[in-house]
Amino acid sequence: MIQVTAPVGMFDSGMGGLSVYREVRQELPAESLVYIADSAHVPYGDKPPEYIERRASLLTEFLVQRHGVKAVVIACNTATAFGVRSIRERFAVPVVAMEPALRPAAATTRTGVVGVLATAGTLESSQFESLVDRFGKGVQVVARPGSGLVEQVERGDVNGSATRAIVQEYLSPMLAAGADAIVLGSTHYVFLRPLIQEMVGPKVALFDAGAAVARRLRQVLDEGSFLCGQDGAAMERFWTSGDPAMVGTVASKLLGRAVTFQRLPEKYG
Repeated sequence: MIQVTAPVGMFDSGMGGLSVYREVRQELPAESLVYIADSAHVPYGDKPPEYIERRASLLTEFLVQRHGVKAVVIACNTATAFGVRSIRERFAVPVVAMEPALRPAAATTRTGVVGVLATAGTLESSQFESLVDRFGKGVQVVARPGSGLVEQVERGDVNGSATRAIVQEYLSPMLAAGADAIVLGSTHYVFLRPLIQEMVGPKVALFDAGAAVARRLRQVLDEGSFLCGQDGAAMERFWTSGDPAMVGTVASKLLGRAVTFQRLPEKYG
C-alpha cells in the first residue's frame, strides 16, 4: 500500500534532471524527493535503446524497492523514449514521464518555424516521430542533435567559450530557417537556457517541459490521494552511479545551493 508520506523518486542520465527536480521542489515543497544521477552512464543519447531501457528499469527498481517511492518521475527525455513502457509494465507506482515541449512551441510560433534541440536518441525515437505527427502539422520543425552539450553541463560549463561554440553551431540552422520558437528537448539543456536566450535574442521564445512535468506530478498525486499536506522542510536524498564528490560539486553549482550525493549500491551502479 502506497504511503502518503513516501517520497517521490526521480532519475536522469546525469544532472540534467535537476532542472526538473527544481521545478518539482517549487511546485510541491512539502514532498520528500529522492533523485538519482546516473552519471557513470551519461550520456544516454548515444546509447542503444536496450541499454537505456535496462538502466531506466534498474534505477526505478532501486527507487521502488529501497525507498518505497509513491511515484516515479523520469526526468530524462531519452529515458522516457526508450524506458517508460517497460517501467509502467513492471512497476505498480504512477510514472510521470517527459516529452519535448513541441506542442506549446508549435502553438506559439508566428513564423511557422520551430527549432528542436535534443539528443540523437530522442530525435531518432518513435516517441518524437509521434510528437511531430501530432503537434508539428502546419509548422516547419528544424531538429538538431545537441552532441557534446550534455557533457558540458555535466562538467558544470554552462557559459564557457567551448559551450558557446557548440550551442552556436546548433542554433545557426534554426535561426537561418526563421525559427522564433526553440524547444530545449533535453533536461540538461535547460541549464543552458540563459546562454541560449542571450544568443538568440528576446524575440525567440524558449520552451522546456520541466514546469509542466511538475504540474502533472501534482495532478497524479492529488488524483491518487497521495499528495502530502505536511508543512515544513521535506526530506531529500541524492544518489549517483558516478563519483559522489564530483557530482555533488557540479550539482551544487547548477542548483545554486549545496547538495550531497551518495554512491548507488554496486548492484545498481
